[in-house]
Amino acid sequence: MSEELYPSRIELSKSAFKKNISFLKDYIGKDVIFSSVIKGNAYGHGIGHFVPMAEECGIRHFSVFSSDEARQAVRASSHDDTHVMIMGMINEGALGWAIERDVSFFVFELDRLKCAVKEAKRIGKPARIHLHLETGMNRLGLEESEFEEAVEIIKGNDRHLNLDGLCTHFAGAESVGNYVRIQEQIERFEEYSSWFESQGIKAKSRHTACSASALNYPETIMDMVRFGIAQYGFWPNRETYMNFVKKYPEINKEHKDPLERVLSWKSHVMSTKKVPAGEFVGYGNTYLTSRDEIIASVPIGYSHGFGRNLTNVGIVLINGKRAPVAGLVNMNLLTVDVTDIPDVEIGDEVVIIGKQGEQQITVASFSEMRNNLNYEVLVQIPAGLPRSIV
Repeated sequence: MSEELYPSRIELSKSAFKKNISFLKDYIGKDVIFSSVIKGNAYGHGIGHFVPMAEECGIRHFSVFSSDEARQAVRASSHDDTHVMIMGMINEGALGWAIERDVSFFVFELDRLKCAVKEAKRIGKPARIHLHLETGMNRLGLEESEFEEAVEIIKGNDRHLNLDGLCTHFAGAESVGNYVRIQEQIERFEEYSSWFESQGIKAKSRHTACSASALNYPETIMDMVRFGIAQYGFWPNRETYMNFVKKYPEINKEHKDPLERVLSWKSHVMSTKKVPAGEFVGYGNTYLTSRDEIIASVPIGYSHGFGRNLTNVGIVLINGKRAPVAGLVNMNLLTVDVTDIPDVEIGDEVVIIGKQGEQQITVASFSEMRNNLNYEVLVQIPAGLPRSIV
């Protein structure tokens, strides 16, 4: 369907993504599997568009949260050697589909392990599993008290199970405030890995690192890294970026910021109106013109992820200039003051996130305006907006 039918659109920069994965692959080493985490609709970038672009850039391993995301990824993929891994939710009814499609999945409960065996036997094909171990996150993971039974099940059903991985997840590796907790988790994982190996259970890979842990704790880079936010061009937080460039000053000199944002969000001017001084704009009385002003309407609002809390504080770019939000952000519409921007016309490009001329609105700055995290802003971008690769 034509993008012209939509009030705004998302653009994905293939060159920015190439730059990011080149930097990240150089950092982790060529023998480490790069798993592209595409949960949350590829962090708002759109699974259907992002997977083919990533495959064109050489990515062959994708991590999702749930079986519905796995189905989207499988449908979007065009390469036989691409693998999809489910890190979270998969109902018993979807296990058969995953096994048939060679989709691997995390096992963090004994019941799931038993169900995987049952389905593998029914289908006549081994299930590809990753044992997710509880090391201190206290959210998901097999408890130490369950290890022996897990070993018994795996040994007794070795024809029906392929142990693709032994893994865990760290509890806030982006913050130095969690340093002690992360160190304890690292030690426990090493201890548990050794124990499983002593029991004759050896996984094809060990993986623990996400973006934050890989960048802050290089010792967590094992056989695979599950890169989420970093591949899209964002540091997990400012603290991670500062720690990284301090540790690797030569990288900072060479690249400045070695990560480049993949996503841009754009709309257009829907209408312009001259409003005399002393008049209210839009609903209620939140904005009063202090002079004769030109007000432009833009067809996006809080239903599109442009929060109502950006009323009178949000900023967009028009004709390379910053245009402040003037008045209440509506469900489908916002108004901006373009009085100081010459020659604004209907149809002019409006940038909500991205670059225009010398100006830029980053997701980080947009996040700060909304008082949200990068992650929240990205995943709240509606899936229904058209996306294109540029």
